Amino acid sequence: MKQRLSYAYLLIVSGCLLFCSCKKDSFITTGDARIATSVDSLKYDTVFTSIGSTTQSLKIINLNGQRLRLSKVKLMGGAASSYKININGYAASELSDIEVAADDSIYVFVTVNINPNLSNLPFIVTDSIEILYNGNTRYIKLEAFGQNANFLRNKVITGNVRWTNNLPYVILGSVRIDTTASLTVDAGCKIYAHADAPIIVDGTLIVNGSSQEEVIFSGDRTDADYKDLPAGWPGIYFRGNSKNNVLKFAVVKNAYQAIVAEKPAVNINPKVTLHQCKIDNAYDAGILCVNSSLNADNSLVSNCGNNVSFIYGGSYNLTNCTIAAYSTLITHKNPSLQLNNFITQNGSSFTANLNAVFSNCIFWGETGLVDDELSVVKQGPNNFVVTFNKCLYKAINDPANSIFTSCLKNQDPMFDSIEVSKKYFDFHTTNSQAPGINKGGFTLFSKDLDDKDRNIGLPDLGCYEKQ
Repeated sequence: MKQRLSYAYLLIVSGCLLFCSCKKDSFITTGDARIATSVDSLKYDTVFTSIGSTTQSLKIINLNGQRLRLSKVKLMGGAASSYKININGYAASELSDIEVAADDSIYVFVTVNINPNLSNLPFIVTDSIEILYNGNTRYIKLEAFGQNANFLRNKVITGNVRWTNNLPYVILGSVRIDTTASLTVDAGCKIYAHADAPIIVDGTLIVNGSSQEEVIFSGDRTDADYKDLPAGWPGIYFRGNSKNNVLKFAVVKNAYQAIVAEKPAVNINPKVTLHQCKIDNAYDAGILCVNSSLNADNSLVSNCGNNVSFIYGGSYNLTNCTIAAYSTLITHKNPSLQLNNFITQNGSSFTANLNAVFSNCIFWGETGLVDDELSVVKQGPNNFVVTFNKCLYKAINDPANSIFTSCLKNQDPMFDSIEVSKKYFDFHTTNSQAPGINKGGFTLFSKDLDDKDRNIGLPDLGCYEKQ
């Protein structure tokens, strides 16, 4: 009797398993079949015409315990659409009879390439993907902002050239300003460089931004996942023969090395002058000078792998600048300011003269990561003068070979708002208790980074003035 019951039980279990197996292998054909999509729409940030964009994807998910046949997945704009789709490995604007296993999914990859038009304003390019199954229809909306641009591929600038603020400039390959040439950039211009596209200056670069219309230098990846990544483009390189470069109200962000200057100036002017500029989120160097010369005033260098590095000597003057480093995508592990007068090549060390003056500046970094935000190292008998006048800085050990006059040490500058987790940084110091308020000395520069007057009492420390 027990044996017959066991046999009957086995038959029931086997039958159930067979039924379930057959059910999974069969197609669901009823109208109440259920699917889900990972997104309801795909949106692309600014896509520069003719150069395409990144690829985005979505999943079509079969929520049923049986196989589902999608009768059609179709790009509504067809072959003429600015969008292209790849459905589960097949590049086609339309695909029929697509099988999706029970409780499984397929991928649809979507790219967009926008043709130029006559507009100098951003424009919207839309389309949709239609999904048909068991008499049901679902749509995925596609939306991209297109932007015409001036495209420059491996461009060599000769003569005296002016870039006006009519369209953005997109650099592919590189742009090089020839030795006897100059490039003047008008206020409001936006320059976007590809990942392999440096701006190389052998001649002269003049940037005429304003407080209301800054000139922006950045990478050309404007989509959400990439627009704030460091090392999105190489940076601006001022080489040996370059001269008389002046950048005013320029923003240089998300580069590998934002500003690089090499070799001494060829005349009495600094090789590079920065007035009221912002340099942010460079993967390696915010400012890197190698035996060169640079002046900067009322400028901000923030959150770079190496904020400011002056190596192998040179001549430098920074006034009312804020040099600050917090860990975002780049861990703050190096001093905010690094100076030395030597370089090592092929096992040999070479030294040079160094003269650096810092006035009314702030050097600060995230607490607990770097003890000394100033690094000053000397080798050899060369002239070596490094002076800090009325500066605020963080350090356990003051660097040797340096002169400090009326400086504030280890006093939190009380920046207005630092929220590292949200990547929000406001380096103003408007708190009346901030230690740098009215602690600076008079300079030749009457405006701060916001272009506000500094001539109300004594200047504040750093790039911003409390009003």
